Amino acid sequence: MAAAGELALTFDDVTLATQYADFLPSETALDTRLTRSIKLNIPFVSSAMDTVTEARMAIEMARLGGIGVIHRALAPAAQAKHVARVKHYLNGLITDPIVFNENKTVDDVLNIREDKGYKFRGFPIVNNEGIVTGILTSRDIRFLARTNVKIATVMTRNVVTAPPSTTLEQAFTIMRTHKIGKLPIVKDGKLTGLYSYTDVRTIIEGIEPFINRDANHQLRVAAAIGTRDHERVDLLAKGHVDAVVVDTAHGHSKGVIEMVKWVKKHYPAVDVVAGNIATADGAAALMKAGADAVKVGVGPGSICTTRVTAGVGIPQITAVYLASRAVKDEIPVIADGGVRYSGDVPKALVAGASCVMMGSALAGTDESPGEKIIHQGRQYVVYRGMGSLGAMMVSESSRERYAQHDVHGTDKLVPEGIEGLVPYAGTVEGVIQQFIGGLRSSLGYNGCKSVEDLRHKGIFHRITAAGVREAHPHDVLITKEAPNYRSQ
Repeated sequence: MAAAGELALTFDDVTLATQYADFLPSETALDTRLTRSIKLNIPFVSSAMDTVTEARMAIEMARLGGIGVIHRALAPAAQAKHVARVKHYLNGLITDPIVFNENKTVDDVLNIREDKGYKFRGFPIVNNEGIVTGILTSRDIRFLARTNVKIATVMTRNVVTAPPSTTLEQAFTIMRTHKIGKLPIVKDGKLTGLYSYTDVRTIIEGIEPFINRDANHQLRVAAAIGTRDHERVDLLAKGHVDAVVVDTAHGHSKGVIEMVKWVKKHYPAVDVVAGNIATADGAAALMKAGADAVKVGVGPGSICTTRVTAGVGIPQITAVYLASRAVKDEIPVIADGGVRYSGDVPKALVAGASCVMMGSALAGTDESPGEKIIHQGRQYVVYRGMGSLGAMMVSESSRERYAQHDVHGTDKLVPEGIEGLVPYAGTVEGVIQQFIGGLRSSLGYNGCKSVEDLRHKGIFHRITAAGVREAHPHDVLITKEAPNYRSQ
């Protein structure tokens, strides 16, 4: 028998000491890293769960400055479609715009738009030689009596165009001058790109200052993969996914290490997050394999039963601390699971994380794909672990995540998670703003002007059960719930 003999702590076991500050919380910086090369404007990531993150959630997370990880309980093509929806939400220069031939019908456009989930409404139109002949806009379609007509008969002609050398700023000026929503970029009459006024204005005027975007001004997005998902990775890479997350219950394993090496060899431009792990050895092994970040958390989630089912896992503060000391800031550590209150976030950062991944905190929002129901007169949202029986019954990827892909028959599955309900929480923006406010307040209390300062300067104190009770509201009957606090 081997025993580590070390005490392992989680969020409720520690608190942070206050330190001198000569600034206000509003003056703090929240930027951090997801991976070696991907930055975040806020340290929040939505988890790769089928009741948490699909395209809608990922779009909102990136708009707010974080990032979402599209779950893999989807067919590869469907998951890639969700990534595409996120990437198409905002653009600088669109280098591969969707075009239609002028001989197609308006019906063709509408059907394809619905099938592909396109949210934009204007399309460049070309002839059989590929020459731009017009633009089909929502105005051209809105007042049609019927839509089975050729595009050439209803499109807007005499289109304002610009050469390939046109910059973002120049495009903005041209579109404002001519009062147009789309500016085709043309060389020798053929389309080479497209600017959209709404997107360009958002970028130029900084309408959404925290928005997390790549070098092409598109929203950043990540997607989960398994240890055998080679076809899935290919589709995601073609869709310009920013990072893939090798998402398993036991990241310190041969299959994960080999998958990390394979992705880095075949798709070096795609960053790889690997997990989940809970030890220094696990973090070091994944970093050696080429991982650009490690994800920490074996059993801390509210819907996870791994620790009681398998008897394994390390409380989250200690697990994050061990992993961060192993990688020594060469790659970021993502604390995945266990975050209930905004005060848990700075604790994870002081332990060594660069950002936190959240599931239950976001599962109750409008943007989650979970089913909304009424239970005992209150609104709730269905939330389940990817190791729950329900998830494993309908998704091979969930079974694979928990090394049960070869199990046949639901009576033989061994769940490591449960299904439940979380209270309806409103919008993602509202929830994240509460977490941001709590984090900024903590930075002020800790005398740290940035997330990076907090990671290196924060001071832990271990507390007792009495200290936990003292920290929560006590000796009162709560008559009005706060937006950032829910009693146990």
